[in-house]
Amino acid sequence: MDWRIGLLPFSALLSAQAAQAQSVGYEEALASVRVEQPALEAGALRVQSRREAAEAADELPDPRVRAGVMNLPVSGPAAFELDRQLPTQVAIGIEQEIPNLARRRAKFGVASSEVRLAEARLGVTDRDLLADAGTAWVRLYYAQARIELAHAALDELRAFVPAANSAVASGSARPAESLAIRRELLGIEDAATSIEAERETAQAQLSRYIPFPDPVALGEAPTAALDENQLRFELEENPELILADAEQDRAEAGVALARAEKRPDFGVSVTYGRRDQAFGDAVSVMGSITLPIFTDRRQNPRIAAAEADAAAALADREDRRRALVADFEAHLATWRSTTRQWRRARDELLPLARDRVELETASFAAGRADLVDVIAAKSALALLELEILEREQAAVQAAVKLQLTYGEGRP
Repeated sequence: MDWRIGLLPFSALLSAQAAQAQSVGYEEALASVRVEQPALEAGALRVQSRREAAEAADELPDPRVRAGVMNLPVSGPAAFELDRQLPTQVAIGIEQEIPNLARRRAKFGVASSEVRLAEARLGVTDRDLLADAGTAWVRLYYAQARIELAHAALDELRAFVPAANSAVASGSARPAESLAIRRELLGIEDAATSIEAERETAQAQLSRYIPFPDPVALGEAPTAALDENQLRFELEENPELILADAEQDRAEAGVALARAEKRPDFGVSVTYGRRDQAFGDAVSVMGSITLPIFTDRRQNPRIAAAEADAAAALADREDRRRALVADFEAHLATWRSTTRQWRRARDELLPLARDRVELETASFAAGRADLVDVIAAKSALALLELEILEREQAAVQAAVKLQLTYGEGRP
């Protein structure tokens, strides 16, 4: 048996599922994440919504139309008559509010920051989906390899059962030895059952990101190698910090909008009045300006609240940076540990297990060992090969998680 991935024919194990299963490579799985993903579609629609809103953010408010009767007497000889007195008129007019330029610019700044915030949230969602899909593919890939290796080990050990039964029947072996062989088989069967559940779980998880059910992972697995310094350099461009920067920009835009309230707004109106022909019609043009007085009770508290929000956003950004660095270092430590454990088992434990099989086989051929000793050695080798694959999976999965979560090299 050979523990290395890629040397075993996957078709032998998966032929029963070929009718409905479809193969997918690692890069293909990552590319499929961006195809018909509801979470990404929702994020993109939010970005579009914010952009549409931003286009009208600095526009003037809608004008108002006013109409009615002005200066109508309600007592005296001319009560309720429209044509008896000079001031009485039927008027119609239009008025336009004109917010100060600083307020309009600040509203546009808020709307623009909302666009960047939606884009940043979409980036975080995209990163999370990529990382989840990548790790799901790795789990499926190695589960397939391990289950095939387990079946190959079972087939090899079962070939010894007739010889063991013959030895027991001839009296050259103890009857209990057949039970020991069965125990070794059950150990590997139990491992195969557990791996099969892992394979089905990984299939279900990967099916969320690709457009077909029951996928089969094919192709080359991603490497477990990483450039630690490059990943650490790219942390400042991580989507989490981009999102924190966008939230800080939104808070600062809110400060600018609150400060703009201390500046006066303007208004203009034009009114046309219809009067009795004896008096003639009239036109009125009026202007208005707001008076931002009593700012200590109106504008200043809102400015202070906005500034507090901006300071909170800045502190939250620093907290996210520290959390990001801590998580990165923790994931990096996990990657180092799993990589060392995998290489140690591959380079040191595996040769020992293979040597044991050869020695037990030679001893059995020379009559100095029982068949059960050979089977036990082969069973231990098979379980070790399964463990090595599991360790390799942990190392590759840690590398994929680091690359897709913290690296800029995402597809």
